[in-house]
Amino acid sequence: MRDVIAFGSKQITYEIKYVDRKSLGITVTPEMQVIVKVPPETSLALIREKVHKRAPWIIKQLSYFLSFHPRRTERTYVSGETHLYMGRQYLLKVILSEGPQGVKYRGRYIEVHTKEKAKAKELLLAWYRGRAELKFKEIAAPLIQRFKSFHEGPSAIQLREMPSRWGSCTPKGKIILNPELIMAPKRCIEYVIIHELCHLLHPHHNQAFFELQTLLLPDWEKWKFRLEQLLA
Repeated sequence: MRDVIAFGSKQITYEIKYVDRKSLGITVTPEMQVIVKVPPETSLALIREKVHKRAPWIIKQLSYFLSFHPRRTERTYVSGETHLYMGRQYLLKVILSEGPQGVKYRGRYIEVHTKEKAKAKELLLAWYRGRAELKFKEIAAPLIQRFKSFHEGPSAIQLREMPSRWGSCTPKGKIILNPELIMAPKRCIEYVIIHELCHLLHPHHNQAFFELQTLLLPDWEKWKFRLEQLLA
């Protein structure tokens, strides 16, 4: 069952789940879902009262998770278009060539050498993924080494295209990173990796989680904000 309440100028949409429990609990998921679990027979009026009371916390959590949601600008992959790599803007140059197909970046340009213009997107995305595989491991290595004083570290670091996440941590200790993160500055990439490392010890965003994240990256809020603004 879904319901909506107004809080100031904002609306909070939430899902109600009736479960066998003694008290009402509210969860905000990384997918931006608000789930309210309540005992059977709990009245809608009481649920709305509790959600309204927790509204500032819910809005804060939704805002926090928003930084982990890639926001995409539609691209046409033609010469003159701007594309990001490691936080820097480059002009795309699509070069028709009968020679080897591939991507290079030099100066202010990312050059895509292709026999067909229609292949430019495929080639560029493959290049981004290749660079992500290389750079993420390179960036993660010293962070994992530092983290070993708290935990043995992740069982693996893998890439996966995720429409609504920059990263995630599986119950088996794998860290999953979105290859599109390669467009962000190095410190933003570090922030996401550290965030997921902290989840190896603290699955939820509780006080202990934020204390550890702040210890490992004291200015994480700066890079969270940069990530939110840069890839809009």
